[in-house]
Amino acid sequence: MTGAVLAYRTLGLGDLFTAVPALRGLRRAFPDRDLVLATPSWLAPLVDLIDAVDRLRVTPERGSVTGRFDVAVNLHGRGPQSTQIVADVEPGRLIAFDASGVEWRADEHEVHRWCRLLQEHGIACDPTDLDVPIPHADVARGVTVVHVGAKAPARRWVPARFAAVARALPDVVITGDDDERPTAERVAAEAGLSDDRVLAGRVDLREFAALVGHARAVVTGDTGVQHLATAFRTPSVVLFGPVPPSEWGPPPERTEHIALWAGRRGDPHGRRTDPGLLAIGVEDVLAAYETLADRGHVRDRFVHRARMRDDGVRRTFDANDGERPRGKQ
Repeated sequence: MTGAVLAYRTLGLGDLFTAVPALRGLRRAFPDRDLVLATPSWLAPLVDLIDAVDRLRVTPERGSVTGRFDVAVNLHGRGPQSTQIVADVEPGRLIAFDASGVEWRADEHEVHRWCRLLQEHGIACDPTDLDVPIPHADVARGVTVVHVGAKAPARRWVPARFAAVARALPDVVITGDDDERPTAERVAAEAGLSDDRVLAGRVDLREFAALVGHARAVVTGDTGVQHLATAFRTPSVVLFGPVPPSEWGPPPERTEHIALWAGRRGDPHGRRTDPGLLAIGVEDVLAAYETLADRGHVRDRFVHRARMRDDGVRRTFDANDGERPRGKQ
């Protein structure tokens, strides 16, 4: 494919959306060339939202790519394997960390990392260019999305705590992938929610993205969902454990998002819930949600407030109909 530009990023949902500013920078830098994105097939339904990619090259994680490219960019990582995969297409110009003289910085935010790589190669890139349009899909609107999953156990909060949060917030649906459906069902049961409030494994990726885009607010761990919320400017409370929000969190200037972190680093690939994530309590999450409401970000007809009475019963106060008990914590 002579004259084309290859962007190689064969990772997950959050990785795709943190690369949006870099992909748009490449689009602007090479307006007359096809921009080809190598990424896994399951992300295809959302690639068109970025409005930068001309062609999708379906590629499994760390899978090889064939074709001819004038420019090839490794947006995957710094490892020799991914760099070699990109170099193997023998591009006229290779852009990659280390191999092209740009140093990797361990503590850099993921969005800024890829923008800096391009900028040091003379390609203008705006790290604030994160917004994407909400996809069209027939989904519920105005619900509170509580997302219980994450790729690694270290980044999964305790189901009982998710249930306590779900009990206290309005119009909650529980989400996750197919494998996380049992956890979602457990959370819903402990929260006193009906089975139809469990959407884990019941919606496809585009429907899920639309659900997040039209949500009242999102409560999630450090996983791809938080990046969807950022892209759609959906208010969110994001729970961080082993990795700080300064590296993967929502932009601090966007006040519709609140990132909670106990200040402890850990192993993001660990097999148990990270101690730092465990240090975040139910009250921390509910207080963050209330802060979003106070800022006017929560998408609701009424401002919902929650507080703990002396008898341990959490009540939600609605500007329309007063107080309603929401169960023990």
